[in-house]
Amino acid sequence: MSNSTQLNCKCGQVKLEVKGEPFLVSECLCTSCRAAALRLQKLPGLTDMLTSYGATGCADFRKDRVRILAGADQLKDFRLSAEAGTRRVVASCCNTPIFMEMKGGHWLSIYLDLWPENARPQVELRTMVGDLDDASAVPNDVPNLKTHSVKFYGKLLAAWVAMGFKTPKFETGGALDV
Repeated sequence: MSNSTQLNCKCGQVKLEVKGEPFLVSECLCTSCRAAALRLQKLPGLTDMLTSYGATGCADFRKDRVRILAGADQLKDFRLSAEAGTRRVVASCCNTPIFMEMKGGHWLSIYLDLWPENARPQVELRTMVGDLDDASAVPNDVPNLKTHSVKFYGKLLAAWVAMGFKTPKFETGGALDV
């Protein structure tokens, strides 16, 4: 696989490489993604993580196709609570959100804001629209799913099979206090 993309935080200290294309590009409207974004947006210098209708955009890559090239020591974890299975990883040097990881997951959800706008992967679907009190502001340009679909889980399973059922670890430099 020869095509790779280098992404970096706003200040350039954290650099990562993603190989190939994401297996899924989506926007999530779940309660926890929206709550995490609102808390993270309180960090100095962090711009709005949410779309105008409250979604968080991510490109999902198998972990074996993501490599931290520089600044791993700057990566800090943020969890909504101590028991939360999902962690959001932020470059602490400039408070740039880098990726989200589900506990035990074999993939990383790389935040779409890391790509320049003209090179950003195109969103295929929105998920968890059912968590919104009022979904009238959500555009209808892609499927808007109330929850996760069989197709969504199928893509996750296919990626895991392709990895030989491995779940590599991505270590960070500790916790971020927000």
